[in-house]
Amino acid sequence: MNRIRVIDVGYVPPLESMATFHAVAESMKEGDDPVVTLVNPTDPFVSVGLHQDIDQEVDTAYCEAHGLPIVRRDVGGGAVYLNRDQMFFHFVYPYRLAPARVEAIYSHFIAPVLATYQALGVPAVFRPVNDIHVNGRKIGGTGSARINDATVMVGSFMFDFDMDTMARCLKVSSEKFRDKLRQGMEDYMTTLTRELGRPPERERVKSLFLGAIEEHLGHRPEESRLTSAEEEALERVHSLLQDPEWVYQKGRRVVSTGVKIAAGTYLVEGMHKAPGGLIRVRMLTRDNALEDLEFSGDFTVFPADGVERLAGRLRGVTLPMSSEADTARLQDHIAHEMTDLGLDIPGVHAGDFLSALMHGIHRE
Repeated sequence: MNRIRVIDVGYVPPLESMATFHAVAESMKEGDDPVVTLVNPTDPFVSVGLHQDIDQEVDTAYCEAHGLPIVRRDVGGGAVYLNRDQMFFHFVYPYRLAPARVEAIYSHFIAPVLATYQALGVPAVFRPVNDIHVNGRKIGGTGSARINDATVMVGSFMFDFDMDTMARCLKVSSEKFRDKLRQGMEDYMTTLTRELGRPPERERVKSLFLGAIEEHLGHRPEESRLTSAEEEALERVHSLLQDPEWVYQKGRRVVSTGVKIAAGTYLVEGMHKAPGGLIRVRMLTRDNALEDLEFSGDFTVFPADGVERLAGRLRGVTLPMSSEADTARLQDHIAHEMTDLGLDIPGVHAGDFLSALMHGIHRE
């Protein structure tokens, strides 16, 4: 059985917690053994994805005021708050030893992660494309990238999670939106502490994880340290990850109108300027259905609570993604509910509410 090197750097500062797996990937050659790194950051920080515009995604003023470093990783995905309550794993494989397609990368490397959660008594399942769920709540996300000659898959075991600070770190349009985001995370995310009543020991999770790697990936885990080439790469990566041109680079903004809470669950906003005024919509969508929504704007409506009642009638409705027929049916449904409620909104029609909804739809 071939080996997989296990590089457990323990608790290290935020920059090093990100730099280690980057350095291993930068150094990896075709014939090298695969590597899995394990790390907990000693202090909290915010990690942003490769393609994100920090000014659009992160409340940089809050992060600066609270001493939260911002580190851009060479892996996609969204901005996330990280701290010592999460043990991060990074699979780094010579690309010829890893699956070629992204979907297969996730399902392949998530197998030992699921087995670890299950051995702890947590019934975790894989939720494509790259999330791990427990009874409908997200307990972990993953990311993948190709760095030089290496395939990388990253993720974490969430012992606990500070949802309040996560909600505060992100840039949002209003405090009301932030409250919705915080509540959405409370409703749709979970942790080992929440599931088990207390956090497990790190060493126990590590031991179970390494055993699952051997069983599911067919590589014998062997404790290791950084090679001299990896140490040299680590110095270069440290410099890169601290370079403001790398951290704050422009032009890599995610095409997104909201915040992903879990696989298939988004908190998004949309707007539409109708002849009768601006319509804003804030909605929580789950599996493309309107789980919750609210309308606001500068239009005039009678009765005064009309749009609140309309929003209530639209909860549970499936949003159209591409079909013109489905879009037309939704517009007819909105028109029917407006008539049934006796709404009088000068210059605002069903098609205007539909346009606001469609503007906010998140497409993965």
